[in-house]
Amino acid sequence: MNLTRTLAVLLSLSILAACGADGEPVQPTVSGGVSVSRSGVHATGGVGLNRGPFSVFLGL
Repeated sequence: MNLTRTLAVLLSLSILAACGADGEPVQPTVSGGVSVSRSGVHATGGVGLNRGPFSVFLGL
């Protein structure tokens, strides 16, 4: 998956998660990082949503 498409998906999910269709908006959790190793540079990221006992997280 290329980086532009990944960022578009994460942004779309963040907007959808923050809309709060059935009540107050729920702020999503976003994380990201970059690691460097002998095999190259790797970017990681994800977006999550917590509401009560339910938690959803989508990461790369």
